[in-house]
Amino acid sequence: MNGEIILGIDLGGTNIRGGIVKDNSLQKIVSQKINSKASFDEVLKEAFIFIDQLFNSSVKAIGIGVPGLVSNGVVFDVVNIPSWEKIFLQQLMQQRYSVPVFINNDANCFALGEFYFGKGKNSDSMIGLSIGTGLGSGIIINKKLYEGKNCGAGEFGMIDYLDHSYEYYASGQFFQNVYGISGDVVFHNASQQNGEAIKMLEAFGMHLGNAIKTILYALDVELIVLGGSVSNAFSLFSKTMQQQVETFAYKKTIENLKIEVSELPHCGVLGAAALCYDTDSF
Repeated sequence: MNGEIILGIDLGGTNIRGGIVKDNSLQKIVSQKINSKASFDEVLKEAFIFIDQLFNSSVKAIGIGVPGLVSNGVVFDVVNIPSWEKIFLQQLMQQRYSVPVFINNDANCFALGEFYFGKGKNSDSMIGLSIGTGLGSGIIINKKLYEGKNCGAGEFGMIDYLDHSYEYYASGQFFQNVYGISGDVVFHNASQQNGEAIKMLEAFGMHLGNAIKTILYALDVELIVLGGSVSNAFSLFSKTMQQQVETFAYKKTIENLKIEVSELPHCGVLGAAALCYDTDSF
């Protein structure tokens, strides 16, 4: 793919970001807000106008990451864009720009971004674990994204855990769900050495460690990269997380496992572009 110019688009619920990727590096990045409450056609028009400012005849393909389910280029239930319940996004984009378009959910794009541009370089198997409002993940096996038949692989947050699910206890929801306080407040208080807030983050780390153990029982990967807003507090929950991970039954797995925090700027845009790298059809 060296030399090819790829357009990566990260479509969020409130912002859209895009960048030009060439020679495995991000050469331009732009961002703007979108009117997520507008009608189907109005939001689509905003997206087109945004992409138009980046697209030119040298672009060979477009990769798009979305916060929703994706099946055969059709996007369902985009988070925070109510009018986008079902949109044939790949078809619409290819009709407008006449280049191959690849679309996947944002957690898969996060994993691909880390694999091609970040901590996952030179790994054969890894999990990109995005810890924000939800708990999402992307799976790389034998150097390829594994998304499952319906792009639903890696939904570890939906697995039953205690009286709810892993997402309830091992994402940013945990602090509101259990303590009735926002994660931002907890992180701020903990950074000020507030003992109660530190204990909350330590409890979170324990639950996240259990989630990682479940992932490892299913997929014996060599690397897990943590991203998302909650990962910024890694130093405050890493000890209890690691303590739980160390109780994993197969010690060789833990000896060979690395757990790292993403340091990749614009990972969503890079990961969207990497959808083009990951396919055999481009």
